[in-house]
Order: sequence, then C-alpha cells, then structure tokens
Amino acid sequence: MHDLAIRNALIVDGTGKPSFHGDLAVENGQVVARGGEVGSARETIDADGLALAPGIVDTHTHFDAQLTWDPSASPSPSLGVTTVVIGNCGFTIAPCREQDRDATLRNLTHVEGMSLSALREGVRWEFESFPEYLDLLARCGLVPNVASYIGHSSVRTYVMGEAATEREATDDEISRMADIVRASVTAGAIGFSTTTFEGHNGENGVPMPSRFASEAEVGALVRAMGETGRGIFMLTAGSGTKLGTLEKMAAEARRPVLVAAFLHNPTRPDGVRLGLARLDAAAKRGNEMWGQVSCRPLSLEFTMASPYLFEGLSAWKPAMTADGTEGLKSVYASGEFRAAVRAELTVPAKVRIFNGDWEKIIVREVTPGGDSALEQRSLRDLATTAGQDPLDWLLDHAIDGGLDTLFVAQLLNTDEKAVSEALVHDRSLVSLSDAGAHLTFFCDAGFGLHLLGHWVRDRELFSLEEGVHRLSGRLADIMRIPGRGRLVPGQAADMMLFDPDRVGVGLSKRVHDLPSGAPRLVATAEGLHGVWVNGIRVTSHEGTSVSGAMPGQLVRSFHA
Repeated sequence: MHDLAIRNALIVDGTGKPSFHGDLAVENGQVVARGGEVGSARETIDADGLALAPGIVDTHTHFDAQLTWDPSASPSPSLGVTTVVIGNCGFTIAPCREQDRDATLRNLTHVEGMSLSALREGVRWEFESFPEYLDLLARCGLVPNVASYIGHSSVRTYVMGEAATEREATDDEISRMADIVRASVTAGAIGFSTTTFEGHNGENGVPMPSRFASEAEVGALVRAMGETGRGIFMLTAGSGTKLGTLEKMAAEARRPVLVAAFLHNPTRPDGVRLGLARLDAAAKRGNEMWGQVSCRPLSLEFTMASPYLFEGLSAWKPAMTADGTEGLKSVYASGEFRAAVRAELTVPAKVRIFNGDWEKIIVREVTPGGDSALEQRSLRDLATTAGQDPLDWLLDHAIDGGLDTLFVAQLLNTDEKAVSEALVHDRSLVSLSDAGAHLTFFCDAGFGLHLLGHWVRDRELFSLEEGVHRLSGRLADIMRIPGRGRLVPGQAADMMLFDPDRVGVGLSKRVHDLPSGAPRLVATAEGLHGVWVNGIRVTSHEGTSVSGAMPGQLVRSFHA
C-alpha cells in the first residue's frame, strides 16, 4: 500500500512534455507510480482536475541566518517553493569566528536589509566552520530542501579578519581561502559565490569583503572549487565585471558560471539582450554560463532613514557613514552632497538600481501625524507642484520630519517586452527572488506563482508545461541537484497542487513575526491548494502552513 495517492490530477511533470490526467502515488518520499489506477494508499486526495506539478526550485535566496531559527524558510513553501539555494552573492554566515559574529550580522543588516535586533536574537551560533553550519541545519530539521553556497565574504573575513575590508589578499591568504573553499564543497556546498556589485555595501557603507578581492584571488577560489570535480560559481556582477573574464574562469575550472542579475534597465535597453548573447556564445565555445533573470519588476519599499535604493551611488557614501540621525540630516542638507548625487545620476551606469526615475517613486505611507495628501503621489509630481528638483524635495522632506516616510519604487524590469525576451532565452534562468533578504523592502518569494499566473496564463509566453519545466526540472538540472524537479518514478515527491486558472501572488502585507518582533513583508498565494516536500504535506489551501511538518533535506551531494 502506498503512503499517498493523488487522484484525478492534471499531471505536469516538470519535463516539459505534454501534461496528462491521471493519478500519482508516493512511497518513502518518492514518486513510485503515475498514470491510470495506481493502487490503494494510506492517504488519498482527490485533485478534482487541478494541476499537480513539481515544487519550485528557488536558486537565489538569502535564508542563511533565518534557517537557524526558522526551519520553514517562511514564506517560501507557502508560495510553492520546495527547494531553496542559500548563500548567494557571497553572503553566508559561515565560516565565522566568535569575534566576527556581530560584525557579520551588522553587515547583513545593511547589505541585505535585515533587522539587526532580529539577527542578534535569532541566529543560533552553534558552529564556526562551514561544515559545522551545514550540520546544524541538518540537525535542527528543515521544511524545504536546502542547498548552500560557500560565500566569499565570509571566507575572506575568516582568513583576513578586519583586513578583509581594507586590502587585497596575499598569496598565503589566498591559499588558505582556497583550502576552505575546497573543503566546503567537499563537505556539501553547492558551489562558491561572490559579488562585485557596487550596491553591495556593509556597515557604514564599507564595501563587502569580496569587493576588495583581486581577479587573481577570485580565479584561485573558483579553481579550488573546480578541483573537487563539482560546484557552481555564482557571481553578482558589478559595472566593472567582464563576462569574458568569467568565461575564462569557467574554462579554467571546468565548472558552470551563474551570473546575476540580468534586469532590464531603461538607461541601457539592450544590456540584458547583449549580455545573454555573450553567455550563449560562451556556451557554444564549451564554457557553460547562465544568467539569472527575474519574471517580476524590481519593486522595493524604503525610507530615507534606510535608503537602500540610493546606496549603489558613489556620491551617497557620506550619508552611509553619517553619525546618527542628526549627522544624516546634516549630510542631506549639504549642497555639495546634493550636487554630487545629481551629477552622478546624469551619467548612465552599466549596473545601477536607481537612474533618476523620480516618477517611479511613490509615497506609500506617511508617518502618524504626517501629511496624508502626499500618499500615492510620485516624487516627480510632488517636486513639480513645489517648484523643486525631485532630489531637493526628497531630502528636504526627510530633514523636515520625513525620515520614516515609506516610499515604494518600481524601477527595473518594468518593460514587459524586454523581460519576455529574457525569460525565453536559452541561457536565462528564472530566479532572483532574494527571499530571506530585504525583508522590509519587498517580498518576491512568490516569483514562481507569478510566472505561472502572469507569463503562462495571462500572457501565454510559455505553455503550462514549459512554465513548470522552467521552475523545476530545468533549474534542478542546471544546479546539478539530483533526484528533484520532476514527478517521475524514482524522483523526490516535491509537489504543488494548484488551479491554473487562479494561480498567482496576492498583495504583500507587513507582519511582525521575526525575533524581537521586527517587521517584514510577506506575500500570499492564490490558487495554491497544497505543497508537499519529500511526500509530506507542508502547506494546505492557499499556502496555509501545516504545523510540525519538517520533511526537508539538506542537499550535500550534487551531479558533476
């Protein structure tokens, strides 16, 4: 007798092949039969014609800290995600010496929009090395399956201490870092990750440690990963990063390279298309390269007390290093500061979140007692009405009591034609949820449901079969994750049951459920009737969590 049988389902199996109506049976966490009558089971669910598909594989998350206190990786499983890849961009919390713990958390607070009080109260520091961190995750249990990169910034800090954010590494330090990367991949890391992106700054605006690395250092660490015969090199690219250099590293290490983030920027409308074309050319030369793309506009919330939107600007550095509220207001009042920011915004940038699109920044919510007439108006409109430059209006508003006014910005990836071209490209990988990070700015953990609702059903960019394939089987293959991403006999029963006519993501809402009561944004699922991880149900109708279920596995073994 089977453990579970789901009957009368539209089975979309993650292979990209035509879907079919039938039953599916599960035993010991694996699919064992599908098609017509599959036999009796201890539990039977009538799908009533709903679609049964593999769970979503989310390849770009930052749950590294959260998983030590929240094994559910909330809210991802409630949005159809059954496997998450953590440690992206080099931002891991292991390895980490005791004396570096608080500095690591303070950097995460800044670079990934996390609450410092929540991190200090929540993170369980029962590890020092990366293998010990993996052991902690496995010991405490997981709801989704988890795979983790070994992160460059953590490795650099572990070897170099405070010098990691001051200088390039010596040959001896590079050798010690390479030993850690090699050992971490051998112990179960999915690969090695880093960043060169100018917006990735830690406390006081100091660039994250990996941004101080030389090309020789990065190349040596990628080669160390490759010496294990497995592993993926993941990099979030800055404006100075050349794809040709990354291809050379791919060739030397004989390993795949995964590049983030291919987001359409109106100041460089051909940037994504040209970048993906270069990855395609590299692949034809035998060097495997992939570009992480997003199926959603980049939309984020911010305040001028925490203005992540602008921190990729070099001219914003004085504000990032300001001493307290009064120091920040003093910087904002400076004519020299304003002139420098304005001047930088006139120069097109290869990689930058904000490019002077003031009409795309909206006042979402003023603080209690504030002028509610400002809400739902754009900065461009407000500045025009006041007869001011938008930057001046914004900074004056902050100085005059508006530091905590909540703004929302929708800046990149808003051109649907350009986004659709990226999504269908042979070298693109649907990703970039950033789940677990930027918790007060946005929640894109439901990217997969958005793709199924908007791009499959509404826009018909993909068939249902191809849309599911791009969220499951294709991603599992690219990431070398064995036995997942397909509902075929012998593979893991990671599944979601949904209504193709209703599937999508609801509005985000703010909750205060982090340690210390810190807030975050979470999204809700629409048309989702259930999620299973390794054959165990973890969410029910519309993504409601099933209490106590922790069937996830720590993935430590990967295909070459």
